[in-house]
Amino acid sequence: MTDFQQLTRRHRDVTKASTAFIYAILVSVAMNFFWTPGHIYSSGITGLAQLINSLLGKFSPIQLSTALLLFLLNVPMFIIAWRQIGHRFTVFTFLAVALSSIMIKVVAPEGLTHDPIICAIFGGAVNGFGTGTALKNGISTGGLDIIGIVLRRKTGRSIGTINMAFNSIIVIAAGFVYGWPYAFYSALGLLVNGRVIDMTYTRQQKMQVMIITSRPNTVIDSVQNRIRRGVTIVHNAEGAYKHDDKTILFTVITRYEMSELTAAMSESDPHAFVSISDTVKILGRFYEPEP
Repeated sequence: MTDFQQLTRRHRDVTKASTAFIYAILVSVAMNFFWTPGHIYSSGITGLAQLINSLLGKFSPIQLSTALLLFLLNVPMFIIAWRQIGHRFTVFTFLAVALSSIMIKVVAPEGLTHDPIICAIFGGAVNGFGTGTALKNGISTGGLDIIGIVLRRKTGRSIGTINMAFNSIIVIAAGFVYGWPYAFYSALGLLVNGRVIDMTYTRQQKMQVMIITSRPNTVIDSVQNRIRRGVTIVHNAEGAYKHDDKTILFTVITRYEMSELTAAMSESDPHAFVSISDTVKILGRFYEPEP
């Protein structure tokens, strides 16, 4: 590994560690400022930790904090990630979860409001931004993320159904523990959380790009130097206005790569016609960087 590669890798590690700390602060704010005062449950393992904490408080003399439960429930996920995904990935996942557990315990709870609707919306927004930022920088927040990565690698399928089923259980549990209105408030929080994650983490959103150009080789070189994407070429196209020769290029990118595509087109053929549309589904191989 060259000095430049080592420097780049070190910079990425520092960025990931900083992102893990930022995520920990945001999830602790969501938990202590909004979810706990508003009796709102989060999604995934965090929501399960909240649920177990509530049930222990009601029916058991043994008390375990949500922060400790969050860490303990993620221990099996660390083992799966270490064996199935990668050691570096596991280290940063461990860091994100450990810092989250510490910050949830350290940050003093502050009940800004007990209004469940406000707590659901703002708690979901704060946590969604933190989770989306972590994912954007290549960090997993643990829990179902790890199961999703392993499942996608082994079967090619997403964890969407499992996520929905798991979160449905959390929402129903909120109804039994706090009353059914709180089940709907928690569901509202989950919707806001998911929406903000999608707005922040754009790497999973696919877009089809059609480029009509008279300089295909220059465009292809520029695009592929910036983005690791295949390009399909359609020769012998003709412009209807001037009847000049054109070439049509097709590729699929993620929304995260939009800025790189824009820069590539500006330097290779600023006069090209580029049409971009959302892609609903892709069949076949689509390169995704390793976590």
